[in-house]
Amino acid sequence: MSAVILDGKACARQVRAEVKERAARLRKRGTAPKLGIVLAGDFAPSQIYVRSKQRAGERAGIEVEVARFPESVSRDELLGRVHDWNEDTSVHGVIVQLPLPGGLDSAEVLELLSPDKDVDGLTPTSLGRLVAGRPGFLPATPSGVVELLDRNGITASGRRVTIVGRSELVGKPLANILLLKGGPGDATVTVCHSRTRDLGASSREADILVAAVGRPKLVTGEMVKPGAVVVDVGINRTDDGLVGDVDFEAVKQKASAITPVPGGVGPMTVAMLLRNTVLAAEKQS
Repeated sequence: MSAVILDGKACARQVRAEVKERAARLRKRGTAPKLGIVLAGDFAPSQIYVRSKQRAGERAGIEVEVARFPESVSRDELLGRVHDWNEDTSVHGVIVQLPLPGGLDSAEVLELLSPDKDVDGLTPTSLGRLVAGRPGFLPATPSGVVELLDRNGITASGRRVTIVGRSELVGKPLANILLLKGGPGDATVTVCHSRTRDLGASSREADILVAAVGRPKLVTGEMVKPGAVVVDVGINRTDDGLVGDVDFEAVKQKASAITPVPGGVGPMTVAMLLRNTVLAAEKQS
């Protein structure tokens, strides 16, 4: 058996095309969707991610303004920009590109961001609403995972899902999305992490296994139940190039479906961010 490859690029194109249509309808009504991105410091991956978001947004009919700050940016400067965009009715969505330079408290910056413009779904209010079962904007990467599964006809309802990784960006919000009643949820979810004993025992129980821990090829073939769906969220730069958290060549021989790295979850993250932005513009128009 060789797994079906879940093509994130193709699914992301579909989502971006839908976003473009919705953005065009908004402009006809006099609203030009706009996303503001706060970028501080010279961290190379952040620069790459922001350029990718900017290009994708503009292709989808969303104006993207990047507020660039040096590594030495002060707390007050960052908070001031977020406050100004909170009040600016022409800006519908705002994201703070993480990580911030050392000495700056990302939690403080995110806490200031208006939940109505939190298109990354990372403010305490957004995450709290998700846990309470009344979600607003869903974080882009976890919702991208769910969307990719859904568009490939894979449902989590009634199935066992194991998530390897408990980060605030992926593991925790994804677990709560999959626990929601109805929609993409109704799964039985296990969250594993660095202190989980016998990780393989937990991963082999999964009908859907999600790896999001940031360790190259952590998930091996022997850790996967035959016929499981495997979603690899990890992106690790190694001497062999970009690899995921899953040993792709070994696992694809046992899984029924698997995401590649690159080309799997990554493209979906940007697409879902754009969808949240156009949704924010619709709500505010």
